[in-house]
Amino acid sequence: MTLSNQPHYLPPDQLFGELFKAVQLTSVFPDSKTFVDCVPKLDTDKLMALYEHEKVKPDFDLATFVDQYFVPPGTAHRDYVSDRSRSTVDHINSLWDYLTRPADSDVAGSSRVSLPHPYVVPGGRFREIFYWDTYFTMLGLADAGRWDLIRAMLDNFAYLIDTLGFIPNGNRTYFLTRSQPPFFALMVRLLAEEDGPAVLAHYLPYLQKEYDFWMTGQAKLTPDNPFSRRVARMPNGQVLNRFWDATELPRAEAFKAEYELGQKAVEGGIDPQKLHVHLRAACESGWDFSSRWFSKGMSMIMTRTADLVPVDLNCTLYSLEKTLEEGYQQAGDSARSATFKQLAEQRKQAIETYFWNAETGFYHDYDLLAGQQTPSLTLASVFPLFFGLASLQQAQRVHDQLKAKFLQAGGWVTTLENSGQQWDWPNGWAPLQWIVYQGLVNYGFQETANGARDRWLALNDKVFQSTGKMMEKYNVVDAALTTGGGKYPNQDGFGWTNGVYLRMATVRNRTQ
Repeated sequence: MTLSNQPHYLPPDQLFGELFKAVQLTSVFPDSKTFVDCVPKLDTDKLMALYEHEKVKPDFDLATFVDQYFVPPGTAHRDYVSDRSRSTVDHINSLWDYLTRPADSDVAGSSRVSLPHPYVVPGGRFREIFYWDTYFTMLGLADAGRWDLIRAMLDNFAYLIDTLGFIPNGNRTYFLTRSQPPFFALMVRLLAEEDGPAVLAHYLPYLQKEYDFWMTGQAKLTPDNPFSRRVARMPNGQVLNRFWDATELPRAEAFKAEYELGQKAVEGGIDPQKLHVHLRAACESGWDFSSRWFSKGMSMIMTRTADLVPVDLNCTLYSLEKTLEEGYQQAGDSARSATFKQLAEQRKQAIETYFWNAETGFYHDYDLLAGQQTPSLTLASVFPLFFGLASLQQAQRVHDQLKAKFLQAGGWVTTLENSGQQWDWPNGWAPLQWIVYQGLVNYGFQETANGARDRWLALNDKVFQSTGKMMEKYNVVDAALTTGGGKYPNQDGFGWTNGVYLRMATVRNRTQ
């Protein structure tokens, strides 16, 4: 299906046109995500006709008009009051129900894409499900015994794959041009730990359809045309993947900031349409934003995500290929199982060829246009350890680099660059804390893994005792300071932080 031809899925910038642009550029709301989550009180056509009639009047006030004809969104847990006398674990378990939305009903003019089953949202301004967040949230739900919610959210994702052909960034119309790191296979495997291997066969059609989404465009690849959609032809002819979004416009939920960034790009001789593609691709990566994606300097206008072949994405797609291999074996289709075994092995070899750097002892992203690895050292390097793709010698060298450069007072710092972006120094994020923890455990570096885990849990405890909140991200370098970076205030709730905390607390308790 072509989403732009489906009226039900039109994003707010298309639905409300000039009204949308006026609201966002004049900052009627301080947070640009607020308006895109508002619900109109009138039919869209009637509302727009009324706006055209009213806006020319001398006493017209845009903020008053919006207040009169739109219902603003609330927070995901507005009625919740935290009790700091509780333990962090008890607090998290008490919060799950407040972060859970029931199955949706269709609401005319809303940007929410309705889902048929309940789901957990991150919290704060994030009032919808987010794709890769959900896996890390599920880790905690599993330890809390909430398999009902895990099954419900997996079925929501299966519904989205069936309806849209892929899992979008989140269930909002303004997210429907991009996905996020493909963690659906890991979610299926998590449920299989509880319900048995038949789960792999049950979700096999959806796993296959997601794989097809990521691999679309292979037939168009040539040595002179190395990119097509989310696939990339490497110098040796191997097909790997990149993050990508075709839309050459500012994101609706960040319209003013990206509109102004586009103007700045023009002044700097940079094509703003290409910049918007790269910014959206960074959002598909989940690392929005980071110096990891900058070609030089610390400027956002130098973002070029779609030119890079990322190590973490390709490790995650290796996992999807291995899951398809096992799923087809479980379903009794040995021929297709063998095909995916071969595809996974080819990708494994390509990961070794293009991402490993014997000089730095680290994995790097690959700049396909430049024909060389990027210089950035980031926690994306640990994904080969998480998925068991590194040799023992490689894992040792990654471990040594991590311990020497990335381990901080509160856990693992995301990158070594202090760019002011939220996926950079000095910030640490729950999903990457888990990826590093499990990656190190996979290769026997238990002492380092446990030490960093305990630092992270202690930091989470400290902030909770001080604020009553679990945060979206933390300053792991100086725990006395709040986190910074990004284009919106630090959020609390918080789905994946809650999930990773519970899982880490559970594994710590097992070893004590």
